Amino acid sequence: MQKEDCIFCKIANSIIPCEFVYETDTLVAFNDINPQAPAHILIVPKDHYEDLNEVSSETLLAQLLLAAKEVAKIKNLQEGYRTIINTGKQSGQEVFHIHVHVLAGKKLGALG
Repeated sequence: MQKEDCIFCKIANSIIPCEFVYETDTLVAFNDINPQAPAHILIVPKDHYEDLNEVSSETLLAQLLLAAKEVAKIKNLQEGYRTIINTGKQSGQEVFHIHVHVLAGKKLGALG
């Protein structure tokens, strides 16, 4: 199900044009417009879930992480990449539609 005012729903369902790095029946991956690393790809399900707390499907969670692995392969990032899922405003989540960040292309510092 889509949420009418969600930008990621619009991108994932081709209402807003975007070049996808990767696509399946359930999700899409595309380059972040505000990259935090030389490679910064977002993986977004086509159905709307506000954040990780709303997802109850183990299948969807597996698909998101397997897509991260596939995106890393497509973009030649197997040397090392970071995956991030922000949940909630305090974590830095800005678009309230679950998405996985894949970051790579430089040495990434430790978190914390």
